[in-house]
Amino acid sequence: MNAASPFELRKFVVPEFVYGRGAMELVGRYARNFGARNALVVTDAGVVAAGWTERALASLRASGVASTIFSDVTPNPKAGEVAAGVRAYRDAGCDVIVAVGGGSPMDCAKGIGIAHANDTDVRAFEGIDEVPTPGPPLICVPTTAGSSADVSQFAIINDTTRHLKIAIVSKTVVADAALIDPETTTTMPAELTAATGFDALVHAIEAYVSNASSPITDMNALEAVALLAGNLAAAVHRPDDMDVRHNMMLGSLLAGIAFSNASLGLVHAMAHALGGQLDLPHGLCNSALLQAVVAFNYPAVPERYDRIAAAMGLGIGGVPPAGRVEVLLRGMEALRHDAGIATTIGGLGVDRGAIARLAANAVNDPCLATNPRPASAAQIEALYEQAL
Repeated sequence: MNAASPFELRKFVVPEFVYGRGAMELVGRYARNFGARNALVVTDAGVVAAGWTERALASLRASGVASTIFSDVTPNPKAGEVAAGVRAYRDAGCDVIVAVGGGSPMDCAKGIGIAHANDTDVRAFEGIDEVPTPGPPLICVPTTAGSSADVSQFAIINDTTRHLKIAIVSKTVVADAALIDPETTTTMPAELTAATGFDALVHAIEAYVSNASSPITDMNALEAVALLAGNLAAAVHRPDDMDVRHNMMLGSLLAGIAFSNASLGLVHAMAHALGGQLDLPHGLCNSALLQAVVAFNYPAVPERYDRIAAAMGLGIGGVPPAGRVEVLLRGMEALRHDAGIATTIGGLGVDRGAIARLAANAVNDPCLATNPRPASAAQIEALYEQAL
């Protein structure tokens, strides 16, 4: 259970951020304030096609800052892409990094910064507080309501040689400024809205039940659960509703503040293993694993999961304690259905032959350390089996 005293001395890390419509138009002003002459703009093809990259470039031009585009970023950014980004940064003589996109461009941008500053392959920074020298100034403009990479201490990079996603957890990868504009999420297709929104919801849930949670992260996590669960289906079905988009982006922001300071848990440990081995969409991995992990964790912190159920609007007041977990699990399944997410990990292409290796990788993921219930490799194998 979460045994830490609410009066325990804690430190919290949150970047400077600007929230609201029009926030991304401040890219140029922030770059100029950092003394930038040439910004490496890290993005991807989808964000370029949506027009958000050009909006950032126009803001940079208006402030007298040159730019170099690096858009060779794929979902689950690879260590090789980080290395290519470092070469682009150096060849162009850049002095600041601007990330425009979802979690993949932002994580890649973080990797580029620290790999450049330390003249080291990004894979050397795997783990917690393993980055000696911070990178150049980093400005993040998120275009999804999901990853929260713009406000977190995490960077997730795919090591394709080991078929493994590595977690880099360090204050040196926290953005110097996050410009959070909910309007940028209006161009996401429905499936991306659903997957990234579910990722944000899992961030909030895992932060709330984390054994490193605190009153400050709890407040952010529970409010994020309410916002995300209450607006996810609407965001999928009414993509131009700015009130809904605002609620999703605000929920993602609060979830990011929570998990960046309380860490995550077993869902993410297992999802990182899946994404690393099979290059699968992270949000879909989380959604397919959530219910099995919640059922496993529930006995360790039932009162916390009950509060999550209440925040999701599920009626558990008159339900006997023994039946509350089923109400929560059914509510999670209904939310998946309403958002159009109906897959299992088997539906994502996982077969039983891969499970032992997946479990071996998941049991070593740093996110497992803050799960409310310890889990062995054998128990994780059983959870993958349940999620097939």
